[in-house]
Amino acid sequence: TWHLKKIPQIVRERTFSLDSPKFEAKTKLELNSVCGIECQRKLPVPSLSDLKNLLSYETVFENGTRTLTEVNVLGAVPDPAANTTTQRPLRRKRQIYGTDSRFSIYDKRFMTNFPFNTAVKISTGCSGILISPKHVLTAAHCLHNGKDYVKGSKRLRVGLMKTKSRGNGRKRKGTSDGTPSFQWTRVKSTHIPKGWFRGVSGDIALDYDYAVLELKRPHKRKYMELGISPTIKMMPGSMIHFSGFDNDRSGQLVYRFCSISDESNDLFYQYCDAEPGSTGSGIYLRLKEPNKKKWKRKIIAVYSGHQWVDINGEQQDYNVAVRITPLKYAQICFWIHGNDENCTQG
Repeated sequence: TWHLKKIPQIVRERTFSLDSPKFEAKTKLELNSVCGIECQRKLPVPSLSDLKNLLSYETVFENGTRTLTEVNVLGAVPDPAANTTTQRPLRRKRQIYGTDSRFSIYDKRFMTNFPFNTAVKISTGCSGILISPKHVLTAAHCLHNGKDYVKGSKRLRVGLMKTKSRGNGRKRKGTSDGTPSFQWTRVKSTHIPKGWFRGVSGDIALDYDYAVLELKRPHKRKYMELGISPTIKMMPGSMIHFSGFDNDRSGQLVYRFCSISDESNDLFYQYCDAEPGSTGSGIYLRLKEPNKKKWKRKIIAVYSGHQWVDINGEQQDYNVAVRITPLKYAQICFWIHGNDENCTQG
């Protein structure tokens, strides 16, 4: 069951203008040597002043201007089970783990219907997911490498899948064989948490590898709601699902599901088969609504990609996802609504 939780409040304190970004960074779809499971265990629980700093955020607008918004955090309760993980056997490098268990979605009835139609393509080469009539959730590193915004993010666009032909009954190129064509929409503004630029460990923090894009115009499609990430024990079969546009299957929507192997406060470690391009996909699961017989899918994490992490002094690899914690829920909800009144419970 989805459990209702009281959400901390994110309150805007001050907004400053910053210099325009250079937009010169190269897009990296795979990060190296980030803080892994062992490192996560040793991280201190962020203090309130840490949280205020990490959850302050930059906004970049379509015309290249940039602001920094400082926030206050009210009602945050530190998680007592800080970064507990279980010991797992070591693994060797691979992104497709054993038999490739990904499914390419060709059937238009699936492709254009929920939940698959919530997947979008980001013009920098990543994926994302629709989270409101005007907002898309993706990974921060699709837009920013920790020091500067990536080249392609200056004129950022989001591709929504379409398979219907328009006018004269003629089929548009690329739709007859079930591969989607895209309707590209300009991005009006982009929000990235300050925690992505410098985390608790003083380096880019995978914990904050998420960003929200506001589209110039509403997309008029069904979107997926945010949910607060439950622990592995509270998930049926500890299974997660996500769809994205993997580079090795050009032009195809690729769906996969797998069970989570490990977790920390902010991250899921899993072996879902995924190639670059699916980075930024929304990870979801389906649970029952409280006191109802209805099931509901919600986004509980953002797929960050294939990562090398340090485990017992050895470089190992996982596919990593950033969990939507109550604090991140509050922040993303605030970005969508512009106030915290709509974000009291999640």
